[in-house]
Amino acid sequence: MILNKKQTIALDYLEDDTTEEVLFGGAAGPGKSSLGCYWQLKRRIKFPGTRGFIGRAKMITLRETTLKTFFEVATDKKFGLELKRGKHFELTTPQDKENPNCIEFYNGSLIFLRDLFLYPSDADFDELGSLEITDAYIDECSQVVSKAKDILKVRIRYRLEENGLIPKILYTTNPTKNWAYSEFFKPSERGELLKRRKFVQAFAWDNPDYPKSSLESLKNMPEGPEKERLYRGNWDYSDDPSVLCEFDAIMDMFTNDHVERTGKKRISSDLAMQGRDKFIVAAWDGLVCRFVVDKGKSDGKSIETDVKQVMTSEGVSHSHTIVDSDGMGAYLESYLKGIKEFHGGAQAMHKKEFANLKAECGYKLAEKVNKREIKIICSPIQKEQIIKEMGVLKAKNVDSDESRKRLIGKDDMKEQLNGKSPDYLDTLIMGMYFQLSEFVVAVA
Repeated sequence: MILNKKQTIALDYLEDDTTEEVLFGGAAGPGKSSLGCYWQLKRRIKFPGTRGFIGRAKMITLRETTLKTFFEVATDKKFGLELKRGKHFELTTPQDKENPNCIEFYNGSLIFLRDLFLYPSDADFDELGSLEITDAYIDECSQVVSKAKDILKVRIRYRLEENGLIPKILYTTNPTKNWAYSEFFKPSERGELLKRRKFVQAFAWDNPDYPKSSLESLKNMPEGPEKERLYRGNWDYSDDPSVLCEFDAIMDMFTNDHVERTGKKRISSDLAMQGRDKFIVAAWDGLVCRFVVDKGKSDGKSIETDVKQVMTSEGVSHSHTIVDSDGMGAYLESYLKGIKEFHGGAQAMHKKEFANLKAECGYKLAEKVNKREIKIICSPIQKEQIIKEMGVLKAKNVDSDESRKRLIGKDDMKEQLNGKSPDYLDTLIMGMYFQLSEFVVAVA
């Protein structure tokens, strides 16, 4: 195969003795999938009896896109391999008892094809736990959570020593604001990328095989975030002026170790009622926040028990505990006397500036986040979702003449979160009530 220059650079990293992770891409059209498939094919042929891995967020998309590229790279003479399906390799079915969803090679090598979507029924990716592989390729890694790739990395150990290999994993993507941004692009831009990682920025014009008509279509896209991402490969695109939190500031929430506990303990809780997905309790010590309860929808008694237990274990008084007011909050207050109910539509403390209390608390949260004054302690899975939910903390009607500030509605947030309720965000917003009330009391 005659690789383009950027593909060659990436392949050199994938074949050296020091690089373990490579991120390739950064725009549309540079040959991301063909590079990944070529590398996997080359490894399987060169090292008989080894096991590769190709993954995407959804198996149906993998079969409809990446797998078609794989067959093209394997069989078309222009790629230099000229393998024949049925002679040199075969695709197994999902029902195959020995190796379901695999590509089996004539020399005993395998490539596992796997779905890497975060399913609630397998939040720990136990499906990957039984695999032992030699190397891996994740296509469109913007759709894959970091926990999936972290677990996959530790499964890369099969026949490495006997073939003189080190663990290798390739990621391909267009610009995205997830772990690819924070772990590869941003450190690379700062000159701080770990030695075992490499980032290769590539564009459509780097690929001589990319159709000229497609390149012209990219070039003629309307100015905006999609053109910034897909044509110019801009990772720091500003896609929405209504977003209240800077992305870097959101990422820093999980590493703001300078934020200290103050001894002022509070609790905020979203109670998994009326369209919410989760029952969440956050324990605050100053502006250090821990998510100590994270469950699916629960009945009233178990919610009461859990909230009371957290109040006791954390040493938080009733008056320093706030829960959402929708249905269950009113029920809970009748059993836990003196706790506060959060009414998002209530009058703001600064009513001339904000349309309601939730907007005021939401803007206060954004202020604290952007000033790097909040520290969040949570699991990797929670972190992924919190990052997504913080991205929908947005101003409503940002270009209008409305004098008072508002947030976009819950339905708009859910739509942007693919139907999920922003329960972590709601819990963080409620936590700001105490910041506001303490300020108002101090000023008064």
